[in-house]
Amino acid sequence: MFIVHKLKCFSIHQIGGIYTVIQTKAKITVDEWGENYIMMGPYYEHNFKTQVEKCEPPNQAIKAAMDSLINNGCQVHFGRWLIEGSPYVILFDIGAAAWNLDRWKGDLWNACSIGLPYHDREANDSLIFGSLVAWFFKELTDQLQDKPNVIAHFHEWQAGTGLVLSRSRKIPLATVFTTHATLLGRYLCAGNADFYNNLDKFNIDQEAGERQIYHRYCLERAAVHCAHVFTTVSQITAVEANHMLHRQPDVVTPNGLNVRKFSAMHEFQNLHSMNKAKIQEFVRGHFYGHLDFNLEKTLFFFIAGRYEFSNKGADLFLESLSRLNYLLRVHKSDVTVVVFFIMPAKTNNFNVESLKGQAVRKQLWDTAQSVKEKFGKRLYESLLRGEIPDMSKILDRDDFTIMKRAIYATQRHSFPPVTTHNMLDDSTDPILSNIRRIGLFNGRNDRVKIVFHPEFLSSTSPLLPMDYEEFVRGCHLGVFPSYYEPWGYTPGECTVMGIPSVTTNLSGFGCFMEEHVSDPSEYGIYIVDRRFRSADESCSQLTQFMFSFCQQSRRQRIIQRNRTERLSDLLDWRYLGRFYMHARHLALSRSFPGKFKMDHLNLAPTQGFRYPRPASVPPSPSASLHSTPHHSDEEDDDTYDEEEEAERDRQNIKAPFTLGAEPEGKSKQPLENGN
Repeated sequence: MFIVHKLKCFSIHQIGGIYTVIQTKAKITVDEWGENYIMMGPYYEHNFKTQVEKCEPPNQAIKAAMDSLINNGCQVHFGRWLIEGSPYVILFDIGAAAWNLDRWKGDLWNACSIGLPYHDREANDSLIFGSLVAWFFKELTDQLQDKPNVIAHFHEWQAGTGLVLSRSRKIPLATVFTTHATLLGRYLCAGNADFYNNLDKFNIDQEAGERQIYHRYCLERAAVHCAHVFTTVSQITAVEANHMLHRQPDVVTPNGLNVRKFSAMHEFQNLHSMNKAKIQEFVRGHFYGHLDFNLEKTLFFFIAGRYEFSNKGADLFLESLSRLNYLLRVHKSDVTVVVFFIMPAKTNNFNVESLKGQAVRKQLWDTAQSVKEKFGKRLYESLLRGEIPDMSKILDRDDFTIMKRAIYATQRHSFPPVTTHNMLDDSTDPILSNIRRIGLFNGRNDRVKIVFHPEFLSSTSPLLPMDYEEFVRGCHLGVFPSYYEPWGYTPGECTVMGIPSVTTNLSGFGCFMEEHVSDPSEYGIYIVDRRFRSADESCSQLTQFMFSFCQQSRRQRIIQRNRTERLSDLLDWRYLGRFYMHARHLALSRSFPGKFKMDHLNLAPTQGFRYPRPASVPPSPSASLHSTPHHSDEEDDDTYDEEEEAERDRQNIKAPFTLGAEPEGKSKQPLENGN
């Protein structure tokens, strides 16, 4: 048995899907490797002081390698990252080593003929970081003398330079490279290219050159081809990587989460109810004067993430909302839908009208409490005297005056604002421009209301004082009809919180759910087909999903939330972490074939899941056609038993695939793993 130091290049200061992957996976990896698991990243003083506990390296070889760099003028820091699992981290100060940049550019050119322009700060920083990492690995492996061996796992092109330099210098490492999205794929989709229908038609070099990212693309492609094992996060990204980077991933490593299971089945339902009440309070203030809809029959939909209008599917979502509004009005539905867009954009402050709305709501609440106290006291005194109070005299004229003034204060002559902030680019903002086009201005007759919140949520906000997790738990449906989404953590987070969501078959999450759930819509995962349908057909399908959701009864929504939450096992790192285990063992077998054989590593079989249709749902004549989230009235009767259905789901978990040994023959060929 060999102890393996597993090192991963990461950045503490970054926020996003990759950050979530690395942070949430740390716990299960620390459980596997203990003190032999060390992360690596760039040093930022503020983040180090607030997120890292400084300490001494537990291993003398690591300390000696660090000392070697420090003695040569570099600054290297060691500590524990204060997250779950408390992994060790080694952080390199990029700024303190910038004086070596020109020499290291020459080293990179000599190694792989890739030149970096002086004006690309991010590429230059990645080179400095990669050079420090490769230097550290050289010192470390010299100290260890092959006992134990080292696995280095690199994420994304920014960290890939260290991999390229390590391999060119023949440093004895087992290397794994993971791309979470190809660099050129992001750029092409952001430019509204018909990406997936033209994957085999793009002139890759020309496209990268026209976007002035050719040097970055070369770094990414070099890292992909230098790695012993290449992985990506989903099947849809594997197809993309094969065309963009010309290498089929060896292993698909789906993204997971640390799933917190509640002790009581109903606890997450209670959290939904509590946080829904907080959102309702915001809606009362935001829509004051136009609150002619029943909040008990109001559903909250939301979309959240980076402000990538087309990539995140906000364009498709807005068009579908226009159609949904029409359907709800034509069918005279008593359901109102309030839709939140949580996407950060350039603003200069809160909208005065939005702040005024919350102030009016608070004033009305204070007035009601004041009158209630007077009313209660007089009623109490009247009952003590043994009298039935005269309701016309129990409130005096001053009370009526106060209430009338409060009512007059709620009058407004304008529509409730569409956005909560003052936008800097109001006239050209894509969301606001499309809202003007479809005419959804929060009018009285509109059954779909829109609230654009161009900031990430915070519990200290004077408008909507909620953290993101609280907000998600209070909503009814997350809508993420992304066109380009290599994985998609937002619908995954909805799932583990028991909130239904809409995704697409162009997202890694959507493909994963189609693979492992027979009828995703019955479990609250609605998958829009954006790959094999026209934009208009996809829009109609999304509209139908949302309209059918609006037709569900309260009990049906509760049942569906229970089913959605049960899918959280699919996304738990305790299961999905095994794909990373397999990638590491595969890298060892390829880099040190004399020591490691796949069939000798006793790798536990990676269990998958296959959820059939829920037991309480009547069988369909065509189970494969699950595009409409129709819910039978039979689910409203007393035969539905949540505990019994949950137990059946647990018993129906199957293993559709097993990760085995590397296939015979050409060892560098992609490993078929069925995921």
